[in-house]
Amino acid sequence: MLPAPPCRGPCCCCCFPGCQCEVETFGLFDSFSLTRVDCSGLDPHIVPVPIPLDIAHLDLSSNRLETVNESVLAGPGYTTPSILDLSHNLLTSLSPTAFSRLRYLESLDLSHNGLATLPNESFTSLPLSDVNLSHNRLREVSVPAFATHSQGRALHVYLSHNLLHRLLSHSSRTGRPAPTIQSLNLAWNRLRAVPDLRGLPLSYLSLDGNPLAAIGPDAFEGLAGLTHLSLGSLQGLPQLAPHGFHELQGLQVLDLSSNPRLQWAGPEVFLGLGSLQELNLSDTGLVPLPERLLVHLPALQSISVGQGVQCRRLGREGTYPRQPGFIPKVALHCIDTQDLAARGSNTL
Repeated sequence: MLPAPPCRGPCCCCCFPGCQCEVETFGLFDSFSLTRVDCSGLDPHIVPVPIPLDIAHLDLSSNRLETVNESVLAGPGYTTPSILDLSHNLLTSLSPTAFSRLRYLESLDLSHNGLATLPNESFTSLPLSDVNLSHNRLREVSVPAFATHSQGRALHVYLSHNLLHRLLSHSSRTGRPAPTIQSLNLAWNRLRAVPDLRGLPLSYLSLDGNPLAAIGPDAFEGLAGLTHLSLGSLQGLPQLAPHGFHELQGLQVLDLSSNPRLQWAGPEVFLGLGSLQELNLSDTGLVPLPERLLVHLPALQSISVGQGVQCRRLGREGTYPRQPGFIPKVALHCIDTQDLAARGSNTL
């Protein structure tokens, strides 16, 4: 027989044996309450778990669950959770209707499982803002699979550490709106080319650790709203073609760090990056920097070049009064932050 359930908060009389229930109260005179139910690390036979009607967060992680379908997430309480954690289980597939009753679900964690496929209709009834599918065995994913019932809310998708070699793009010819993916993490997969992500309202994209062979002129077509791009630790011998980033007029942060075999193809690589403010070139073959780099990056404020060396843009205004047609000179001022830190510690 399981021991009596631990209780925290004013009421957890409905807590399933072996689970931990914590009640948080809100509002005037604590008139509103939500419950966090932690049923992690118990047993695969615990599901379906009877849960309170006012639950907000349900943790079913680390239970060696092999399947999740509509009957597993059944019961009156399953209409209210906004957070569901199914990470660190043994899931290999999902039923398209597995989450259909969770009509308030905003955050779903399916990381660290063995999922090999993702049904297209998995999330259509959910108001998701966050879905974590990292550390699975997905080889191919369709972008439309992330269509949700979010009514325009930004969606953050984590697909890192899978076996992805292809993403099937969204087609406007279907008549359906594109998923509202604003943040997409595709790090450490098997992508050999930048996937077609046209139509997505992306502001953040990570392709770290993929075996990208080349980044050509149209690699980021249709992603003018992207503000942060991470291309660190690319496998193989990545090539940066001239005009490779010219579609990214709104990009503010570009991370090319940990690419020791990355070589210059000329400063024209950065043409079109008129909004770029931060550039990370740590541990790359792109140092020393070409003299005309700042000409192509008018908004650039700082560059990281490795080993704690940070360079900042300085403007030389010249003499007054200004002559007609005067253009201020700009230069990079570099400092060793590690050396400064060491000096500072020695003065204490």
